[in-house]
Amino acid sequence: MAQILIIEDESAIRRVLGKILSEEDKNYKITEAEDGLAGMDLIKDNDYDLVLCDIKMPKMDGVEVLEAVQKIKPETPVVMISGHGDLDTAVQTMRLGAFDYISKPPDLNRLLNTVRNALDRKTLVVENKRLKKKVSKNYEMIGESELISIIKNIIEKVAPTDARVLITGGNGTGKELVAHWLHEKSDRSKKPFIEVNCAAIPSELIESELFGHVKGSFTGANKDRAGKFEAANGGTIFLDEIGDMSLPAQAKVLRALQENRIQRVGSDKDIQVNVRILAATNKDLKKEIEEKRFREDLYHRLAVILINVPSLNDRRDDIPLLVEHFAQKIAQEQGGPRKEFHTNAIKLLQEYDWTGNIRELRNVVERLIILGGEEISENDVKLFASK
Repeated sequence: MAQILIIEDESAIRRVLGKILSEEDKNYKITEAEDGLAGMDLIKDNDYDLVLCDIKMPKMDGVEVLEAVQKIKPETPVVMISGHGDLDTAVQTMRLGAFDYISKPPDLNRLLNTVRNALDRKTLVVENKRLKKKVSKNYEMIGESELISIIKNIIEKVAPTDARVLITGGNGTGKELVAHWLHEKSDRSKKPFIEVNCAAIPSELIESELFGHVKGSFTGANKDRAGKFEAANGGTIFLDEIGDMSLPAQAKVLRALQENRIQRVGSDKDIQVNVRILAATNKDLKKEIEEKRFREDLYHRLAVILINVPSLNDRRDDIPLLVEHFAQKIAQEQGGPRKEFHTNAIKLLQEYDWTGNIRELRNVVERLIILGGEEISENDVKLFASK
C-alpha cells in the first residue's frame, strides 16, 4: 500500500486531492497535514512513498519542507503544488530536488500520471539501495584478526581519497575484495567500477582493451570502440594482475596517470579521463623491475598506498568466521538448510595448510556441505577435505 502525504493549508484542495487519489487506487493510503510544520512532524515519524506539498503555506512554506525532506528522507519524492503566481518558484524547486510540480486547480490526468511516476521512482530508488546494500555485503571483508583489522583501518582512511592503491598478496587471498571495498566506501561508489584482468588479455590486445581503438587501426577493428578507461570515467578502474601487463601498455598507463588523458589505438586525439586507479598483483614488482619487466616509474605512481593481503595461513583465527560466512552464503545460493560445523571440525580446518587461501577454503566448505552429514563433523573433514 502506497503511503501518500498531502501538505496543503487549503482544506478544500486537500479534500479534492485526497478524493481523486483514493478513487484512483484503493491501495493509496492518504494522510493530510494543514501546514508545513505539521507535515514535517509526520514525515519525521513515518516513511511516506510520496509527499504532495503546497508552496505557499503559513509557519513553514513548501520550499523549506522540500529542503528538510531532502536532508532527512532524500529517497522520498516530493511533488510541489503551485498556484498561478508560484510557477517560477515551482520551477526553482525542481532544481532543489522536487520530483515535479502540479498547478492549481489540478488537471486530473497530469496529477495521476505524476503520482504514478513518482511512486515508480520511489520503488526504483528503494530497490537500487537494497541491491547496493546486497552488493556491498557480498564484498564485506570477513575476519577480526589483527592483520585484517589493520587492512580495514587502512581502507577506512584511504577510501574517501583519490589516492592510488597497490594491493599485493597471493592468489585467492582477497585482493579483489579489497579493491571493491575501497570503491564502495569512496565518493565514487555511485560511478562505475571497471575491472580488468591484465593476465587474461593477450598482450597485443591489452592497449585496445584499456584505451579503445578507432575503426581500421588494426585487423578486426571494424568500428570505433571505447576502452575500459573511458568506461570507468568518474569512477574506479581496477587493474588486476598488473604485473603481467606488457611494457608498451605500461607506458600508456603511466601517461594516463600523469596527464589524466588517453588516446585510442590508431588515434592521435587526446581524451580526458577522470578515474581512480587501483592495481593488484601476486608478483614481486621490485624483482620484476630488476628484471626489466616492470617500469619503476609506474610502480611509484601506483604504490602511493600499499596494502598487502595476508595468506589464510597467517590469519587462521579468522577461519571460524569465514566458515560460518560461507556456510550461510552457500545455503542461500542452493536454497537448502544451513549446516552447522562441529567445533572439532573447525579446529581441524584451522590446522590445514591453505595454499589456495580463501578461495580454497570456500571450495572446501561447499564440498563438505554437499558431501557431509547434517552437522559437519571432524570425520567429514578428514574424509572430504583431505589435502
